[in-house]
Amino acid sequence: MNPPIISLTDWFRTAPGLYLLGWEQARFDAAVVNLFGYNALQLGLPELSTLAANRMPHRWLALPEELMEQAPQADGDAGVLPAVGAPRIALVTNAAALPFPEASLDLVVLPHTLEFSADPHHVLREVERVLVPEGRVVISGFNPNSLWGFRQSRGRLADRIGLRNMGWSDLYLPEAGEFIGPWRLRDWLRLLSFELESEQFGCYRPAVRTEKWLQRMAWMDRAGARWWPIFGAVYFFVAVKRVRGVRLLGPSWRPRRAGGTAPVTIANRR
Repeated sequence: MNPPIISLTDWFRTAPGLYLLGWEQARFDAAVVNLFGYNALQLGLPELSTLAANRMPHRWLALPEELMEQAPQADGDAGVLPAVGAPRIALVTNAAALPFPEASLDLVVLPHTLEFSADPHHVLREVERVLVPEGRVVISGFNPNSLWGFRQSRGRLADRIGLRNMGWSDLYLPEAGEFIGPWRLRDWLRLLSFELESEQFGCYRPAVRTEKWLQRMAWMDRAGARWWPIFGAVYFFVAVKRVRGVRLLGPSWRPRRAGGTAPVTIANRR
């Protein structure tokens, strides 16, 4: 029996962890490359460079204090993600209390942030607060309705009913965290006036631990995407913040002019 992997960081060093990171990195690159604005923030998971393909001038990686040692440091503006391949500097913050004013960020990325948070719904409300109208949030998370999720649920159930010594409580995914189903996340986004722009599922290979068996099961990624698309081990959502009563024109927004009134100068947001 393999010992349970407690740390998310440790799990991402395993063969299935690297397989999942590769799939997610490609999804994040594709999702953020054409998103424009001034300020972007990645909350958590320094193993992924989710903003590497984005071209916003100000890009931050925010981590809780206990993860700061995992983030490489470099010279430059504090908190700004340098170019692709360069070391990154992180700022220390709590995802439930972001040090940014209201409507100040154009993009927030949450790679497995919600499911490892003590209050994921509050984190999402905080993200809604700091996003500008039409700002985007990009979220990835483990899907409990998958082969990996089933293996994890079986291990936790066996542990609760006292079957640890029989080998049934062998967890496949990190022990910490409360995985959030995609249907539940859709409801949360809707309640906070987010509109789901796109969703994807991926990583359909079974819950095996070695690179050899993961490669042998590579065909299941193609089969799963075609025959059981919503049962991938990980989901990937892109949502946009909608503001009721505001008329949006392209990437920037401004109040509509009333007839017969002088034009109002609007300062560019920095």
